[in-house]
Amino acid sequence: MSAYYSQNSEMMQDGNYLDVAGKVDSGYCLTMKPAHHIFSRRCWIFDLDGTLTVPVHDFPAIREALGMEVTDTDILRFLAELPPHEAEQRHARLREIEYGLADRTSAAPGAVRLLDRLLQRNVRVGILTRNTREIALYTLGQIGLEAYFAPEHVLGRNEAVPKPHPEGIEKLLSEWGGMPDETVMVGDYLFDLQVGRAAGTATIHVDANGAFRWPELADLAVTTLDELADVLSSD
Repeated sequence: MSAYYSQNSEMMQDGNYLDVAGKVDSGYCLTMKPAHHIFSRRCWIFDLDGTLTVPVHDFPAIREALGMEVTDTDILRFLAELPPHEAEQRHARLREIEYGLADRTSAAPGAVRLLDRLLQRNVRVGILTRNTREIALYTLGQIGLEAYFAPEHVLGRNEAVPKPHPEGIEKLLSEWGGMPDETVMVGDYLFDLQVGRAAGTATIHVDANGAFRWPELADLAVTTLDELADVLSSD
């Protein structure tokens, strides 16, 4: 297993690891068997694009298509600051782009295995995305994962304040009767890790490149969802 644990996480402080191997790299400890208290949590919330799907988004190209400056990094904040008529036009363009990307993507490696393992354990699963719910559901249908998620547990940018605001996590946990310390947030980008931290959940960073740019925000980092499925299979 090639999962990494953050040196800055609570897991490093409470001594609750099963095993420790001493190599340290880029702020993470390598080949460390996972603590039970992440994998035993009963609520798992996933980002969608780039986490449950193979990454296909070219964000610089999307920003250019929307008329954003190079220095503008948050698409939704940029659109929210536009005059209403202009914002409506660019939101329509963004939806067009997002549907096109949904047609090009596929399920991420290990997504089916991981979701199967979680549902076998009666874990509650949901999605929190900065996309729209409509496009998220369309994407799930395109990649064959629609059966794993109840539509009401897929929250997009119109159902909650967009990530990294924690409202989406709070809404799902209210629906499930769950608590932050029972919850895992899984994602591939900064906003996913920030929203988990803001809501008080554990965070798992999925980065196929293994760069793991935000070690201070991730309790666990993996290159594929298969790594998480492997742990759940052997636990």
